Amino acid sequence: MDAKVPVGHSACPHDCPSTCALDVELIGNGRIGRIHGAKDNDYTAGVICSKVARYAERIHHPDRLLYPLRRKGPKGTRSFERISWDDALDITAEAMLAAEREHGPEAVWPFYYAGTMGLVMRDGINRLRHAKRYSEMYASICTTLAWTGFIAGTGKLAGPDPREMAKSDLVVIWGTNPVNTQVNVMTHAVRARKTRGAKIVAIDIYRNATMEQADLALCLRPGTDGALACAVMHVLFRDGYANWPYLERYTDCPRELESHLRTRTPEWASAITGLAVAEIETFARMIGTTPRTYLRLGYGFSRQRNGSVNMHAASCIASVTGAWLHEGGGAFHNNGAIFRWDRTLIEGLDAADPGVRVLDMSRIGPVLTGDPHDIGDGPPVTALFIQNMNPVQVAPEQRLVKKGFAREDLFVCVHEHFMTATAEMADIVLPATMFLEHDDIYQGGGHQYILLGPKLIEPPGECRSNHDVIVGLARRVGAKHAGFDMTPREIIDWTLRKSGWGTLEELEERKWIDCQPDFETAHYLNGFAYPGGRFRFRPGWPEVPVGRKHEWGISHLPPPLPDHWDVNEKADARHPFRLATSPARSYLNSSFNEMPSSRAREGRPRAKIHPDDLAALGIGDGARIRMGNERGEIVIHAEAFDGVQRGVVIVESIPPNSLFEGEEGLNTLTSAVQAAPFGGAAFHDNHVWIAPA
Repeated sequence: MDAKVPVGHSACPHDCPSTCALDVELIGNGRIGRIHGAKDNDYTAGVICSKVARYAERIHHPDRLLYPLRRKGPKGTRSFERISWDDALDITAEAMLAAEREHGPEAVWPFYYAGTMGLVMRDGINRLRHAKRYSEMYASICTTLAWTGFIAGTGKLAGPDPREMAKSDLVVIWGTNPVNTQVNVMTHAVRARKTRGAKIVAIDIYRNATMEQADLALCLRPGTDGALACAVMHVLFRDGYANWPYLERYTDCPRELESHLRTRTPEWASAITGLAVAEIETFARMIGTTPRTYLRLGYGFSRQRNGSVNMHAASCIASVTGAWLHEGGGAFHNNGAIFRWDRTLIEGLDAADPGVRVLDMSRIGPVLTGDPHDIGDGPPVTALFIQNMNPVQVAPEQRLVKKGFAREDLFVCVHEHFMTATAEMADIVLPATMFLEHDDIYQGGGHQYILLGPKLIEPPGECRSNHDVIVGLARRVGAKHAGFDMTPREIIDWTLRKSGWGTLEELEERKWIDCQPDFETAHYLNGFAYPGGRFRFRPGWPEVPVGRKHEWGISHLPPPLPDHWDVNEKADARHPFRLATSPARSYLNSSFNEMPSSRAREGRPRAKIHPDDLAALGIGDGARIRMGNERGEIVIHAEAFDGVQRGVVIVESIPPNSLFEGEEGLNTLTSAVQAAPFGGAAFHDNHVWIAPA
């Protein structure tokens, strides 16, 4: 970093657990230079991903939206004209009011997700929702399955200090590819290897960059992680590695679990996972002989119909060995429960009406096409206001999503940075600020910091922040709440004070707050978060205390104890392959799709298929293929790749729809099924057929 260039301090806003602390080169005239990881933040530790390091390419992109636009041609023809902000907000507000007059407020659906992870800019849309009694949005698309599975055991979404990975003797990276998605996990795991001689185990469904850095890499079939976890615990009990004093004191039914697992042998798991018996035995012994084992559990292996069960089963291993007792030991997924936010002002929770209907965001396609399962006896959605989300590209069952957006009676307003696939289907498009152009506050998912992201530069053109747009709409539709009369800085200060984290002025001086609980609390040595203080091998799925859940009539379905739950979409004679849509290194969902450097690094979309499978199909490496199922089909290029088991296909996601023939994107093939117990998208759980194009 050039010592002569002024530096601003911020936090990465993107949908990644690392939430890196950033040092931003401010080169003048509203422009930034390189972005660096903050060296004085001991989780970021000076390391960030290459996407964010090149952020100047994104924030100063010539294709950024700069002015409000109104559609002037038929839907989807991408014909827009520039209009004023007043006209854009007036048109949008009138459409929302018209929907309310005709069908009631539930005909309006504010829709958002994690295009920014800032609490004010991401979640402020809910204040408008609650003040007006618009339809609720059940945020199922990313975390529901994973969080439910982890909380099933611990009773709380928290675990050992993530920095303890550097103090571990065995780091198990399970169901996540942090080289692509959370680079700081590798920072601390590799530090343990260098300073302690620690081993790294990576468990995934294809040979990726993280697997290549591991001492032991276990490449299993999609959706079989529960079987592997059960076989590991079988060996731990069988060979005397189970910590019985710990089990008797801290867990609910260890003898019942031991009995249940007697038939879950490595041979049984080998047939399910495709791993060799010797691999399973080796992995189990490594855990059994290493008290300081840190299980870093990711999101990827939860995105199956049996995902919550898989997550719970993997988390149980640390309680069988008592790894929680040790610094550098235990199981960690996310630290969301440690921040104890009072979100009343940000989200307008004091105005929330529990009687308002709830719509599942993962099922936006069925919702917009009027599926009775989703809209029930309520009205159709006729006004859709979208921030921080690109559902036409990233939501499951893309053909249904596009059909819903094409409805002539549906008004759509999209507030965005670029002309995304969703914005192209909108009636009104509004230009949005990026994270360095507004004030916000962030929390770590993969760590323990609250971080401030202050406004560092002026936005280009007429870009406005999410908060400003929400306030403008609120005034026009008659929504009343104190938060609409406050600035983002005032909301941040109020939220910090009410949550017990001090003041905005104090945070500005400190840059971040370390919220990590003490060792005994983080390791549950004072008891787990359930009544009675015991880790639950038998969670009682309908009662798992996740903060965000909805009863869709499926909560009772998962097995009562850890197991391989065989409910995933089956390969069959018509669909002999299993497709998973794993994260790409240079994209983050559909963010960074617009950057030329990211597109150049990712290249054209490719389906990674075992060479023997391609040979059996008579398809050559690099050939165009068709891939499909009952939800649709796409054209893509094949890549001969021996880093998967036979019958498994990996497409690193999510390439722009425009890179596919006919703009039939990858999520044409993914299912909007609601996975038990509380819903969630099964993005990595799809059967497909493959044929030459």
